[in-house]
Amino acid sequence: MIVRIMGEGQVEISADDISVLNELDSELEAAIEASDEKAFRVKLHALLDKVRHVGKALPDDSLEPSELILPPADASIEEVREMLGDQGLIPG
Repeated sequence: MIVRIMGEGQVEISADDISVLNELDSELEAAIEASDEKAFRVKLHALLDKVRHVGKALPDDSLEPSELILPPADASIEEVREMLGDQGLIPG
């Protein structure tokens, strides 16, 4: 799966890593639902850090379509709330 972190670029994520990312996504969604800014910030950074860690960076000139777009690390709780789908930021 090709994932874009807004403002950073794209990474390729293996299907094996999706379940771990979904767990972090669920924790982030819970923080948003609780309007807990501190927990939101921690969970957003944890999710993005994990994507960066498990993902293989694609070259900047790559033209691969992104299957998933994640917010930047400095996104507000409201911005991320607007990006949430029925299954959070990461479907599955």
